[in-house]
Amino acid sequence: MLTAFEDVLVVLGCTLSSLIFVWVLNRVWPAERRRDHNDIIGWQVGVLGTTYAVILGFMLYAVWTSFQEADLNADTEANCLVSVFRVADGLPAAQRDQVHKLTRQYADIVITQEWPTMQGGDFGLAGQQTIEQLWTAVLQTKPDSFAQQTAMNLALTEIDSMTEHRRVRQLQSQSKLPAILWIVLIVGGIITMLSSCMFGIDNFMLHAVQVVSLTLLLALILVAIADIDRPFQGVVHVHPRGFERAREAFAQHP
Repeated sequence: MLTAFEDVLVVLGCTLSSLIFVWVLNRVWPAERRRDHNDIIGWQVGVLGTTYAVILGFMLYAVWTSFQEADLNADTEANCLVSVFRVADGLPAAQRDQVHKLTRQYADIVITQEWPTMQGGDFGLAGQQTIEQLWTAVLQTKPDSFAQQTAMNLALTEIDSMTEHRRVRQLQSQSKLPAILWIVLIVGGIITMLSSCMFGIDNFMLHAVQVVSLTLLLALILVAIADIDRPFQGVVHVHPRGFERAREAFAQHP
């Protein structure tokens, strides 16, 4: 994944490349000779621009939707963890204390170990053992009353939901756009930019401003897609705020 500095370099590099191409093209094929073909070039740019705009819009929407789903899923997992902690108050003392300890431990592991691991592009598996210990602690409960039985059932339901959201989070940490779609995006951007350079305009500064503006916009959108594409990596990524809030809630509990 690119850093913020690398994002800036990519945008500036694309913009500068388009400006150099316009200058070289004017040397090889002067603007006054291209002016006769402006009608054909304009039709081509219109078709290409519209097609590429649809592709860009769809891709940006897809990656942003995936990002929001990953953010919501992580928060839901944290909410389930808080629910397990609170429901444990209805369990016998031994299981209650053990569940409280394990939920605190799980929040710490996710924040300090699993999140950095996912930012590095790997699965976050450090908390798997804690999840298994939570299952064991609750399943070993021998309820003495209907209230304890209810608390046990609720705890198992929340742990099951938390386990499911955890698996989804692990899958989302590896999700990304296929290479073929990146080829379409990059090649489409290059073709669209080159087509805009073909116009025959006597005023070089005006033409350069138009081409640079288009290239800048396309480069910014592509960089945005790249940054949002991996929900747990890059400049724009999902933060463990839900687990941080859960840890704060646990700290307020005696």
